[in-house]
Amino acid sequence: MPVRDDDAALRDYVLKGGFFWADDFWGEYAWQVWESQLRKALPSGEYPIVDLSIDHPVFHMLMRVPEIPQIPGLGVWLSTRQTSERGADSAVPHVRAINDAHGRIMVLMTHNSDYGDGFEEEGSDRSYFERFSVRAYGVGINVLLYSMTH
Repeated sequence: MPVRDDDAALRDYVLKGGFFWADDFWGEYAWQVWESQLRKALPSGEYPIVDLSIDHPVFHMLMRVPEIPQIPGLGVWLSTRQTSERGADSAVPHVRAINDAHGRIMVLMTHNSDYGDGFEEEGSDRSYFERFSVRAYGVGINVLLYSMTH
C-alpha cells in the first residue's frame, strides 16, 4: 500500500519527538476505524499499541491520578447522567500508547473517554465540572508535562 503524504508527515512528526493525543472516540467500531487509519502511518509490526496501566509515569508527573477516569461528553452527561456514550460497548475507558524505541510515548489514545470536553466544558455545568473537569485536568496536566519532558 502506498504511503500518503499525510501518513508520512505524521510518522515523521512523532519519530522526530512529536507527541500526538487522540481523544473522544467511543466503542469498538470507532477503535477499529481509528486503528486502521493510524496503521497507515505507523504499521503494527514496527509500532505496537500498548495499554497503559495507572502505574505508568504519564499518570504521576505532578497531579495525583488514582484511577483512569471515564470523562463523558457534556451532552451525554446532562441528558443521561451516564459516563459511557455507547452503553456496554464503551463502558471501559482505555488509555493506550505507541512508544518509540526508547519507551517514550509518541501517540497517546484515550478511548471511551472525552478529556477534551473535560477541559472545554468546565464552565458549562457545575456538577460536570466537579465530577469530571477536575479529573480531566489532572490527567491533562500530567500528559502535558510528560510530553515536554520525555
